[in-house]
Amino acid sequence: MNKIGFFALVVLFFNLAQSQEIAGDWHGALKVSGMEIPLIFHIEKNDSTFSTSMDSPKQGAFGIKADHTAFENSVLEIAFPSAGISYEGTYNVADEIIEGTFKQGGMNLPLNLSRNKDEAMNSSPLRPQEPKAPFNYRSEEITFTNTKDSIELAGTLTIPTGSGKHPAVVLISGSGPQNRNSEVFGHKPFLVLADHLTKQGIAVLRFDDRGVGESEGDLSKATSKDLANDVEAAVEFLKSRQEIQLNRIGLLGHSEGGLIAPMVANSSKEVDFIILLAGQGLPGDKNLLLQKRILEQKSGIDELTVNQGQQIFSGAYDLIRNSKEEELETKLKEYFQQQFAGRLNENQIHTLVQQITSPWIKFYLKHDPAPVLEETSIPVLALFGENDFQVPPVENSKIVKESLQKAGNDEVQIIVFDNLNHLFQESSTGLPNEYAEIEQTISPKVLETISTWILERK
Repeated sequence: MNKIGFFALVVLFFNLAQSQEIAGDWHGALKVSGMEIPLIFHIEKNDSTFSTSMDSPKQGAFGIKADHTAFENSVLEIAFPSAGISYEGTYNVADEIIEGTFKQGGMNLPLNLSRNKDEAMNSSPLRPQEPKAPFNYRSEEITFTNTKDSIELAGTLTIPTGSGKHPAVVLISGSGPQNRNSEVFGHKPFLVLADHLTKQGIAVLRFDDRGVGESEGDLSKATSKDLANDVEAAVEFLKSRQEIQLNRIGLLGHSEGGLIAPMVANSSKEVDFIILLAGQGLPGDKNLLLQKRILEQKSGIDELTVNQGQQIFSGAYDLIRNSKEEELETKLKEYFQQQFAGRLNENQIHTLVQQITSPWIKFYLKHDPAPVLEETSIPVLALFGENDFQVPPVENSKIVKESLQKAGNDEVQIIVFDNLNHLFQESSTGLPNEYAEIEQTISPKVLETISTWILERK
C-alpha cells in the first residue's frame, strides 16, 4: 500500500470516527435574564447524513425537529428555521464537549454541550405529587390510529383495578409540543392527574401529541381543528375497550385542550361530558392581547410601552384575519418594518413574521370558541385559576358561562379557584417564572373537584 492510499484511509477512518462520536444526546443550559433553560439535542446519524431533535424540558417542548444538521471538520451546525433558531459549535474531542453559540431572534448566547448533564441540570426539582411505579392499577402502553389523517398515535391507558366497566376520560394537552404527561417546567401534570383519577375508579387515556414522542405526524402543520381529529380517534379507541363504560366517556382539556374538547364533543355523539381547565371564552386574538397586557403590567413594564404593544399587535392580527394568504407575509413584513423601524433588524422581523403565520397561530387568532360552546349541551365542568394570566379568568369564565347558557345547558359548573395559576398550582404571583419553582404540580382541591364531578355523572 502506498503512502497516499494509507493517508486516505486514515482520513476516512478519522471522519467516520468523528461522525459516530457526534451522534447521541448532548446537554446544555442557556442563561437568560438570570434564568437557566436546559436544552437537550438528540443527534442521529443516518448513513452519511445527520438529523437532530431538540428538547426544552423547562418550557415543556419536546421533539422539536431541526431542518438542517451538518458536522464537518469538527464543526456542528443545527438549524430550526421555522423557529428562527440556529446553533454552531466546535467539537472538542479530548474534553468531549461542544463549544458554541445559540442564536434566536437576534440574540447570540453562548451554549456549551456535554454528554453529561451539568450540575444545574442534575439537580432535579422536588415534585412530591409525581407517582412512582409500581402502581395499584393497570398501566398499558397503547397505540391508536387517526384514520382521517392517516397517523398513528401512542399513549398510555390506565385502568382501575377490579372487574366491571369504568368511566373514562381522554386528556387533551395545551399548545405546543406536549408528550403524554404534558411535561412542562419540570412538572408532569397529566401523569399526576391520571394517577389520581385512576385511583378513584376512572380510566384515563393520555397520549403524545402528533409528531412528539412515539406519535406520528407533523405538529408544525397542525391546527387545533386537526388536533381535534386525534382526540376523536382516542375516543374511538376507548369505545373498543371492554373495560370502558361507553355511556361515561368524557374529555378533559387544558388551555388549548379546552378549545378542542367542545369541538370534539359537538361532532361526536360518543362524548358524554367535558372538563375545561383554563378553557377560553374569548376569541384567540382578544385573549392573546389581554394576556400580553396583563403579563407586561405585572412585570413592571410602563403603560406607554404596554399600550404601544397592544396597538402594534392588534394591527398585525387584523392583517392576519383580513389578508389573502398569498400576500400575508409580505404585508406583515412591511407592517413590522414600519412599526419597529430602528428597533428590530431584518432577521428579527423575519422571525416574528414566521412565528405569527404558522398554521396553528393563524387558526388560533381567528377562532372564536363562543359559538362552539353555544352548541354544547352535555355536562360541563369549567375550572379557572384566579392567578392565571394566560387565560385570564374573569373575562373568559364570563363568556364560557354566557355561551353555555345560550346552549340551554343546565348541567354546568364553573369555579374560579383562589391563588391558582395557569397550571393550577397554588401560587404567589401567577407569573410564568414561578411555574418551575413551585413544588406542587396540581392543587389537590382541583384533583378532588374533578374526580368527584366525574363520578357524579351517572
